[in-house]
Amino acid sequence: QVQLVESGGGLVQAGGSLRLSCAASGSIFSIAVHWYRQAPGKQRAWVATILSGGTTTYADSVKGQFTASRDNAKNMVYLQMNSLKPEDTAVYYCKMNWQGSDYWGQGTQVTVSS
Repeated sequence: QVQLVESGGGLVQAGGSLRLSCAASGSIFSIAVHWYRQAPGKQRAWVATILSGGTTTYADSVKGQFTASRDNAKNMVYLQMNSLKPEDTAVYYCKMNWQGSDYWGQGTQVTVSS
């Protein structure tokens, strides 16, 4: 069983930055971790993936704006979000697949005011 806990969300003005954290209860050394977000009234959408070796991929909507990173020694994954826009307002989730099952965190709210 894996538990994921996101933190770091909050209220920020447009143009500001936030860094989200995703803490895993076990070793994530060899596991890809994904970030998703769900805006009000919309379906959950993929945002970014960071592979075990650090390779990252991003949704077109956040490319150049968000940066995923990880610290395997601390079982932590991060999402640095810069130049935030009101349309980035959403609940942000991290997810990993372990032994064939998907595990999600509880989410952290990010609200960007104009």
